[in-house]
Amino acid sequence: MSARKSERLLNLVICLLVARTYVTKERIREVVEGYAGQTDDAFEKMFERDKDELRDLGIPIEMGTIDKFFSDDVGYRIRRDVFELPEVHLEPDEAAVLGVAARVWQHASLAEATTSAVLKLKAAGIQTDQSALSAIEPHVGASEPAFDPLWSAVVSRSVVRFEHRRSGLAEPTQRTLEPWGIVSWHGRWYVVGRDRDREATRMFRMSRIGGDVKTVGEAGAFVVPEGTDLRSLVSELAPPRPTSEAKVRARTGSCVSLRRRANAIEPYEEGWDLLHVPYADSGVLAEEIASYGPDAVVEGPGDVLDGVLRRLRTVAGVAV
Repeated sequence: MSARKSERLLNLVICLLVARTYVTKERIREVVEGYAGQTDDAFEKMFERDKDELRDLGIPIEMGTIDKFFSDDVGYRIRRDVFELPEVHLEPDEAAVLGVAARVWQHASLAEATTSAVLKLKAAGIQTDQSALSAIEPHVGASEPAFDPLWSAVVSRSVVRFEHRRSGLAEPTQRTLEPWGIVSWHGRWYVVGRDRDREATRMFRMSRIGGDVKTVGEAGAFVVPEGTDLRSLVSELAPPRPTSEAKVRARTGSCVSLRRRANAIEPYEEGWDLLHVPYADSGVLAEEIASYGPDAVVEGPGDVLDGVLRRLRTVAGVAV
């Protein structure tokens, strides 16, 4: 990604995060560096691509009406309560490492970009909440039980064995893996390596791995192939891009993962929002929605709703 594009995306995040109300597309075009001077068609395409990229990064962009009496007057914002991660508790040595990394944020390039963006917003008459900027500082969360033992195995080059629960399957399967590394991809943690059972490179989502990860044999049992690029591997092995969209009612303050991926979030009735969630596999989405229990209700399409109902009936012990 070029420096110019990175700065434009950062400015867009700041614009939508610090604004106290929805910001119209026209206003975004005026104040975000990189959009000015573009033709109408070029701006529309660039803005849509930028929104998609931010959503791929787990940044939830919400769309809504600016004036309740004029529903056609649509704007965008990033809600701080949805964007922020819960508080992370770290050991002293972990906190020290993150402290060093976080101080990079105060250095010239990012600090200058942040200050410049906020000044432009103020000059354009947009009321800002600068306390919201803390939400785009580095945050790290790794609550999965499998994270620590897998991290240790990566460092020591030890083979591991664990139970993996694949989407759509009730029973977990046992896998034996040479863990090459751990990667955060679209807000989720994955371990990547050579699956000895399948004799192929595989990636496993941490949240689907049982906490009882066992080491097999001695340390130094394998060598990571030279030139291995973990992020490229994850990109190749990752599930296909979304081709459909589901409408899901979500209780306010819940369903954070769905909100982060939503193409749009609309106010619904009191205490609820309507999420437009992209998906590639209806079974995978249904499983996730079912895990939220009464906090998520599918409005459509039917295959996602049917999948959720099947899973809930299975949990309740009711025959389908």
